[in-house]
Amino acid sequence: MSSSPDTRKSTSWARERLGIFSLSGLAVIAAFVVAYQFVEPAPPDRIVMATGAEDGAYNAYGRHYKALLEQQGVTVELRQTTGAVENYGLLRREEGGADVAFMQGGVAPEHLDPGLKSLASVFLEPLWLFSRDDPAPTLINDLAGRRVAVGTEGSGTRSLALRLLEASDLADGRNIELVPLGGGQAADALERGEVDAAFFVSAASAGVVQRLVGSDGIRLVDLAQAEGYAQVFRFLEPVKVHEGALDFARNRPPRTIDLLASTATLVARADLHPALVDLLLLAAQEVHAQGDLFTPPETFPSQVGASLPLDESAERFFQRGPPFLQRYLPFWAATLIDRMSVMLIPLLTLMLPLIRLLPPVVAWRMRSRVNRWYAQLIELESAVDHPERRAEARTQLKQLDQEVRHINVPLSYTASVYQLRAHIDLIDRRLRAAETDTVQPVAPPAAQA
Repeated sequence: MSSSPDTRKSTSWARERLGIFSLSGLAVIAAFVVAYQFVEPAPPDRIVMATGAEDGAYNAYGRHYKALLEQQGVTVELRQTTGAVENYGLLRREEGGADVAFMQGGVAPEHLDPGLKSLASVFLEPLWLFSRDDPAPTLINDLAGRRVAVGTEGSGTRSLALRLLEASDLADGRNIELVPLGGGQAADALERGEVDAAFFVSAASAGVVQRLVGSDGIRLVDLAQAEGYAQVFRFLEPVKVHEGALDFARNRPPRTIDLLASTATLVARADLHPALVDLLLLAAQEVHAQGDLFTPPETFPSQVGASLPLDESAERFFQRGPPFLQRYLPFWAATLIDRMSVMLIPLLTLMLPLIRLLPPVVAWRMRSRVNRWYAQLIELESAVDHPERRAEARTQLKQLDQEVRHINVPLSYTASVYQLRAHIDLIDRRLRAAETDTVQPVAPPAAQA
């Protein structure tokens, strides 16, 4: 015989094993393909954050968030706005809007948009009321007959100031003149005497607050009814700025002042990717956890005081902390592994049963092959009684012997192969004896265990 058929025969069992494992591999791949349909899409690598006025606290904090997120490969577009009211509109806008924004407490309407969720409350925003009057008023309704800067249209300052003025029975054009100025423009008008008082909602470190605290002829109003307003408007709370806390060198303020403060909240669209929610909250911890003039360290970020229902991912963050992978891996690597973890389901579901199933399958295939060889051997043995078939039977027997000799089998089936080869040799001897009629039948060798 040529070597080519023998070679094919010697590798047939290897091909058969390859076929078994290939089918198993295809089953696993198919399961992966099905499972991939349930893998969450990758988080976007760019978000829009609505902040506030250029010289305001929202914009200053936004720059910190931008720096931290871009270190993790997420581009942040900061969009300066007039304030919290405009931010709310941008969050609700489908096209050209914002993904996340700062929101002042009390700005969101009573009928909340279900498409928006709070991520965390992040800091207190004091309401500062500065006046040119000497002595400064102590009640908001003392502003009757005055020209008062209440913030620009769309700002949180204007929204809060109007609510407090309305509660104090002050209405524009009737007993007060409201001027739509805010930020630096309102401070300029106050210093020039173009307005008599001005409202600001901003952090104590804001430039406009530091400027007016040190300005001659401008006084910070001590709100005698601060606790009463906070009792009525639940999104407000009374806070104090103690003597000298804003400027010890010049002792500003010269005495302890009662103020009101609302809670600033980080608000996002409800469809913001959960991985980005975690990343934003990690950034919030780094930006706000050190505290400020009105809050001790570790007060913010918090789930308490949020102006909208808390996002589910944010709630998990506060209950369990940041995701394990994001604590130790870059953002892109952590999100990739987290998304691909769903692929472990088909791996565990299929591989474990396959590991248990493959040995019986291999054993069954091996027994089938040995039984087929024995069927051929029985057929060849019948040639002992038919002289005309003996020569052809011996040729076929030699081929069968060559095939069995070159077969690669698991070690546990070696005994079966050697037993088969012994029986092949037995039939070969019987055929030779039948041709010469000189050898008596030989007893078969004992079967190996």
